[in-house]
Amino acid sequence: MSGIIIFGAGGRAGRAVTAEARARGHQVTAVVRDPARHPGLTTDGLTLTRGDVTDVHAISTLAPGHAAAVHVVSPFSGPAQGFADLDPEFFTKAADALLTGLATAGVPRLVAIGLFANLLDDHGRPIMDDPAAFPPEIRPFALAHTAGLDRLRAAGHTAVDWVMLTPPAMLTLDTARTGRYMTGGERAPVAARLSYADLAVAVLDEIETPRHHRTRVSITGGPAGAPAEV
Repeated sequence: MSGIIIFGAGGRAGRAVTAEARARGHQVTAVVRDPARHPGLTTDGLTLTRGDVTDVHAISTLAPGHAAAVHVVSPFSGPAQGFADLDPEFFTKAADALLTGLATAGVPRLVAIGLFANLLDDHGRPIMDDPAAFPPEIRPFALAHTAGLDRLRAAGHTAVDWVMLTPPAMLTLDTARTGRYMTGGERAPVAARLSYADLAVAVLDEIETPRHHRTRVSITGGPAGAPAEV
């Protein structure tokens, strides 16, 4: 068994994870909604295909033979999109489909990307409950994301060993890869930043050498001179 299947490979995080996986020599199956929109993903060692992360049949068909799966799909691109087309059950459907489809396909590891809004502040409440810290108009998306995390947690000791890596609100696209990051718990780090490239490093590290199992952790940028993972 080899290779990594990435659901949502066409987005910013998905492209970063794809690039990191290829740089480490992994074969990649890049799953997107519309392959015609992502011609830049056609390269050696990468198979571009159409798929739906909420479709258990598609997952069980595409995933066999892979060592791990990555879920970086988001149905929401920002406040300008509005919520008319947002399915509040999207992330729970994705969690159910992935846990079932990957188990059927024999894929043992799932790394999902979380949302900082359901990390906890210094008072122990979710960030999304503080209107000064999180825009109330985006709360429907945060609730949908949280429901997906809750569904993973409720699944118990599943055949698929999942982990959710939750980056800070400030994810930078053009910051150079440092290879350093820090892992935390349920509390939201203060004024934390992280590049997409270093988020991808954390994802691949959790695939190659799993350290966290059936849980959610926060991921932030590491200090200069620190080891690759702190």
